[in-house]
Amino acid sequence: MITGTILRISGPVIIARGMKGSKMYDVVKVGNEALRGEIIRLEGEEAVIQVYEDTTGLMVGEPVVNTEQPLSVELGPGLLSSIYDGVQRPLPVLMQMSGDFIARGIYAPGLNREKKWEFVPAVKAGDTVVAGDIIGTVREFHFEHRILVPHGAAGAVTDIAAGSFTVEETVCTLDGKTRLTMMRTWPVRIPRPHRKKLDPILPLITGQRVFDCIFPVTKGGTAMIPGGFGTGKTVSEQTLAKWSDTQIVVYIGCGERGNEMTDVLAEFPELIDPRTGLPLIERTILIANTSNMPVAAREASIYTGITIAEYFRDMGYDVALMADSTSRWGEALREVSGRLEEMPGEEGYPAYLATRLSAFYERAGRVECIGSGDRTGSVTVVGAVSPPGGDFSEPITQNTLRVVGTFWALDTNLAYRRHFPSVDWIKSYSLYLDSIGDWYVEHVARDWRELREKAMYLLQKEVELQEIVQLVGPDALPESEKAILDVTRMIREDFLQQSAYSDTDSFCPVEKQYLMLKVIMEYYENVNVAMGKGVSLRQIQNLPLKAGIGRMKDLQDVEAIRKMMDNNRQQIAGLEVEK
Repeated sequence: MITGTILRISGPVIIARGMKGSKMYDVVKVGNEALRGEIIRLEGEEAVIQVYEDTTGLMVGEPVVNTEQPLSVELGPGLLSSIYDGVQRPLPVLMQMSGDFIARGIYAPGLNREKKWEFVPAVKAGDTVVAGDIIGTVREFHFEHRILVPHGAAGAVTDIAAGSFTVEETVCTLDGKTRLTMMRTWPVRIPRPHRKKLDPILPLITGQRVFDCIFPVTKGGTAMIPGGFGTGKTVSEQTLAKWSDTQIVVYIGCGERGNEMTDVLAEFPELIDPRTGLPLIERTILIANTSNMPVAAREASIYTGITIAEYFRDMGYDVALMADSTSRWGEALREVSGRLEEMPGEEGYPAYLATRLSAFYERAGRVECIGSGDRTGSVTVVGAVSPPGGDFSEPITQNTLRVVGTFWALDTNLAYRRHFPSVDWIKSYSLYLDSIGDWYVEHVARDWRELREKAMYLLQKEVELQEIVQLVGPDALPESEKAILDVTRMIREDFLQQSAYSDTDSFCPVEKQYLMLKVIMEYYENVNVAMGKGVSLRQIQNLPLKAGIGRMKDLQDVEAIRKMMDNNRQQIAGLEVEK
């Protein structure tokens, strides 16, 4: 065992001497209280360590013990509904051990060692298995937790038993010597392997019209939600966690304010999963790392969360990972980099900020899982970014923009006008429109992309017209351009705006989204045809059909929307030119 002593202390960064033989990212125990830390630089016999706990009171000369193991997470039954800190210490267990405030040097394993799980074998003695094969299942709440052959193991099953076991007890033996338990460990900084990464051709359905229909993200895709204070980043991520068509949700509160994380921890257990009618927490893992916790643990929390997400992906499930927010993670990198006296980059962030961000988002994807069969799983990463003052030109936002496929820019002015989700339709974009086009043609409608492009053109045209209106007033516009302003108001208020408090509007099926947009766009086409015959825009605006379009959100029956389309067409066609 490698043992050194503390040479220098600089906040969360410790320099220890006598650490010859250590490796990068080895976990160490620092000081008499055995504070956990991680080696991030080696210089001769000296090791630079970032400590995951408060270093107040440490003294030069105290011992540093190298565990000679990298920072790893425990994977197995018991993960679901758990609440961890950034290094996978279960917070409810820590509260029982030390009260409301976490004591220094305290440690608890990530998985319960005493609870027994009912193991159901999926293979029998004599079967040959390889890494990634399913050897059995465990029922965790309503969820089927699949136990896989760990990486590096393979052979013939000589013994496997059904029954109740703890995560440390042997459930299967290979070749008479390799004993398999239900628990695995995996280094958080190393991506879990897969057979092949697949193209992003399946959309992640969220039930939110601005996300699904206008700026979609795919299963296995990446998205970012930047926005200033109060624009709804956290609420948007919670909405995505609740409604997205994934089996598992991993929510990382990375450096958020304590009161926000308290709200998340209090609300998630009370939320009901709309698909199962059961508590949403039963398929959720929460990682809580608040702004007053040590910055080193904040930096590790992102990797802890993505590794847990990859574990469920390897079972063949779709996982949504919400990181709120990566700005706080970048600030942790900046603070540790400053303590290391590294050359600062833009705004003081380290030069490797872009590399770290890219490496994190690259771990998203839809993949063919290793093992026998053709299992596929996905990890979709949605990262919130909190640019200071809502400035999208700052380094975290710009470097994230380079690697994500969907950009949902939240606008402060829209939020102040109570327009939620407050996604700015001019600044936002999605790079997945071409890849998911075939899915929409097959499952929704052939003209979905065409409708979407027409709506986006009108919204962009509205921005130009609003500049003219502010200069000379709306009366100076011709009737055709007044019609554009009329229909874009419908798109904004009756389509893009969505109420999270409405039982019918909080989730909007894709078919209904398409029909709502088609009603509005057909209204615009019918208006142009009528005005071409001499009908005035005022006549059309006086028709009762506009009120009906505004009530589409509350309609559950899509057939009623189809009838509305026919009725609108007839009403506008029945107008006669005023004499």
